[in-house]
Amino acid sequence: MQEAPLIATLVSGIVLAFVFAALAHRLKLPALAGYLLAGVVVGPFTPGYVADGHIAHELAEVGVVLLMFGVGLHFSLKDLLSVKSLAIPGALIQMAVATVLGVLLGMALSWPFAQGFVFGLALSVASTVVLLRAMEERRLLETERGRIAVGWLIVEDLAMVLALVLVPAVGGALAAGQGVSVGALAGTVGIAIGKVILFVALMLVVGARLIPWLLARVAVSGSRELFRLAVLAIALGVAFGVAGLFGVSFELGAFFAGMMMGESKLAHDAAEETLPLRDAFAVLFFVSVGMLFNYHVLLAEPLVVLAALAIIVLGKSLAALLIVLVSRRPLRTALTIAVSLAQIGEFSFILIGVGVAQHMVSKEAQDVLLAAAIVSILLNPLLFKLLDHAKPWLDAREATHAATAAAPPDEPVHDDDLSGHVVVAGYGRVGRLLCDALRADGVPLLAMEMEHDRVEDLRSQGIRTISGQASRDDALAAANLGAAKALLVTVPDVFEAGEIVRVARQINPGLTICARAGSGAGVAHLRGQGASLVVSGEREIARGMLDRLSADGMAAATA
Repeated sequence: MQEAPLIATLVSGIVLAFVFAALAHRLKLPALAGYLLAGVVVGPFTPGYVADGHIAHELAEVGVVLLMFGVGLHFSLKDLLSVKSLAIPGALIQMAVATVLGVLLGMALSWPFAQGFVFGLALSVASTVVLLRAMEERRLLETERGRIAVGWLIVEDLAMVLALVLVPAVGGALAAGQGVSVGALAGTVGIAIGKVILFVALMLVVGARLIPWLLARVAVSGSRELFRLAVLAIALGVAFGVAGLFGVSFELGAFFAGMMMGESKLAHDAAEETLPLRDAFAVLFFVSVGMLFNYHVLLAEPLVVLAALAIIVLGKSLAALLIVLVSRRPLRTALTIAVSLAQIGEFSFILIGVGVAQHMVSKEAQDVLLAAAIVSILLNPLLFKLLDHAKPWLDAREATHAATAAAPPDEPVHDDDLSGHVVVAGYGRVGRLLCDALRADGVPLLAMEMEHDRVEDLRSQGIRTISGQASRDDALAAANLGAAKALLVTVPDVFEAGEIVRVARQINPGLTICARAGSGAGVAHLRGQGASLVVSGEREIARGMLDRLSADGMAAATA
């Protein structure tokens, strides 16, 4: 269908991605492997139909923009600033290490210095799509590990803005046979940095007010279709506009647009509206990556590809691991960040493509990088699975460390001085909202949480916290429930929540215990265990409506 390349590329990409993802699922492989294979099949290096690579890349770019927009919706400036002390130096040092390793590999292969430098720099940048999909699948974006990873990505993104400005300037000077002027480069870098600063300032000052206001005005219209269109217009319009005006990437513009929209009370609705479209276009990203894969390079230069892969998977990861550990973060956090960065993607392809266009990098070196990138993307889910398997060991290690510490912060401590306090078991989304509201009202508060990152977050806010599984008898005893005013159980697992309720009721038969449930069976189970009140989403919506009718004298409040 040469007369309709856009439709042909979109349809072939989606259909083949589904077919091969289903096959991968049957073979117990990640769906991502199926997406990449679909790209290889429609790519120029295999016989048969060849999709339009340029169009596929642009469709994939839409997916990356929407993905970063969605991440921005759940982040705030406070979240980014909270990890700046690690994300900024960590990202820069890790990029420097990977670049040096790339230069050394180039020297071993007798490449020109410029080629080795661009090649190494391209190896240093992680793929936004791969990292964020892995974080979302494990619900890590709202943890400290997730905030560090996103902050790390933003720093890499900003560094790439400068790299994409510098590479053409240096390449042009070398092509003309002129020396590289330090003054000219300094001026170019200064202009690029100035544009980035102006962009950030404009988004923080104007965007933080204009975007939520615009979204609220559209919501007043009552049209869901118009609201959905407004969300997409803001995400794509801001990304495209700032890329043209300030020279930053589409992804960075979309992230800040999402972060500014996150200031609106309608942020959750905005996220829901973009989710299906975002996932569909994210699939096309992996298809477009597969189209770039020239498998012949694996036969012609297997050792060079393996060396590049080692820099990506081992060199970058070990550098990130050591950086995070030196910052005195837990081993779990260090391993998560290391595994997250053990791949490369979209910015690497763009940078190496610019290097080829400027005659600084050979086509063979580009093929090596693309092959190493695709293998690293395929390996990344497997590395995360290994990390998941290590969770029991990490839990035991942290428990042992807490038990042997001189004044262990994670050891349950009896808060006998607390009286009339409220205990919140679980610090997820619901628990966070409850803690914020209780603190605002000046209510004495004690939180119970087993996720290490969340425990650190609670303690950084000055909230008394017991670390560990809230269903443990010793943990509940340490919460001094005998003198507590109420226990709020926000743990989503109904069986764990039921155990917490049962033990708490034994400790204090008169305690007010409120718990959450996701189904009618969960409500019955928690009531049977002794909960005073069980909150279920559907029931509470119905109750609120009936209460209003009752207040108006039109119906009895029954729910």
